[in-house]
Amino acid sequence: MNITQAVILAAGEGTRMRPLTYTRPKVMLPLAGKPILEHLILAMQQAGIADFIIICGYHDEIIRNYFGNGRHWNVNLQYVNQRKQLGTADALRMAEGFVKGNFIMANGDVVIERQDIQSLIQSTGNVMTTIELQDVSNLGVVEGRDGKVVHIYEKMAEPPSHLANAGIYLFTLDIFKAIEKTPKSLRGEYEITDSIQILVDSGKQVNYQILNKWSDLSYPWDLLSANESFMSELKPNNSGEIEANVVLNGDISLGEGTIIRSGSYIIGPVIIGQNCDIGPNCFIRPSTCLGDNCHIGAGVEVKNSIVMGGTKIPHLSYVGDSIIGENCNLGAGTKIANLKLDKQNISINGIDTKRRKLGAIIGDKVETGINTSINVGTLIGNNAHIGPGALAHGIISPGSRIF
Repeated sequence: MNITQAVILAAGEGTRMRPLTYTRPKVMLPLAGKPILEHLILAMQQAGIADFIIICGYHDEIIRNYFGNGRHWNVNLQYVNQRKQLGTADALRMAEGFVKGNFIMANGDVVIERQDIQSLIQSTGNVMTTIELQDVSNLGVVEGRDGKVVHIYEKMAEPPSHLANAGIYLFTLDIFKAIEKTPKSLRGEYEITDSIQILVDSGKQVNYQILNKWSDLSYPWDLLSANESFMSELKPNNSGEIEANVVLNGDISLGEGTIIRSGSYIIGPVIIGQNCDIGPNCFIRPSTCLGDNCHIGAGVEVKNSIVMGGTKIPHLSYVGDSIIGENCNLGAGTKIANLKLDKQNISINGIDTKRRKLGAIIGDKVETGINTSINVGTLIGNNAHIGPGALAHGIISPGSRIF
């Protein structure tokens, strides 16, 4: 059967991604210059999927305005709103009138390769994808036998296997009958994994496929690792203007209208969007991705960071291993620490990030005064102001004033 339809679940906020998701859905967070959801749509389009039903809800206008009808990506996009986020099975229920036969369903925040999707759509029947991981404590776990799903467990202390649910499925129309019988889970939601278990318990065969590549994007710092992976495959492109005495070393992509001013030193892989003003005399280090309309000024160093559109870092500042939202302005001399003195992993709110180097996660429209210091692992909500000479640390709520 030729499978050309996919349902993508993109209705949730992604609360664990705060402060980045206070103003946008998780699926629209950027990786290597494109939203997570765009990477997924492109991989599926390359595998032969032409028709997409996007289930959206939280800040759905951002998704709709960005993708439109999908023509730019040579696909057809339709949108369905999930008014209340009542779980993955409830979200899929919204698409029942749109799918015509066997179809792919995917969580909109997964990162997957075209080859794995091609393998999946060549399968028959119901299939769920899995990934082998050492630590599956925060994920659904699949118990399998001879390539078939026996049981699905959610977040167990001692799981029976290391096969984690990867969030991408091949379904027949039988899944909708199972959804009708699906009760609310302990979390008060209708879970697609419960629907799959109903299929299995009723005697329907559900196979599993182990993916070759997959990224867990649960927390903001996970974006940095995924971004590094995407950037390693960057194809250089220069659509901007480069003044004399600029050093470009490695694979670098420059958008239209961008100018790199004299004395700047850039080591790829680096992506710089459109209409950016870079330099003079700045240092941009590998795995840095700058959105459109950014300004990186004199004496600024940026390393292994995601800086979203419209943000300005104009004078004598350091940004390392950080994610900075849209339309922020860092005052002269702002420094973001990214390494503890004891060189141990950085924990945020009791969660081990598994990173020794991690700077700050900063929401949209944050402003800092001159000589602001931001400690390792600081989360700053949107529209916060950090005053001149202040030290910011911990978790800072949106709209806060720190002096």
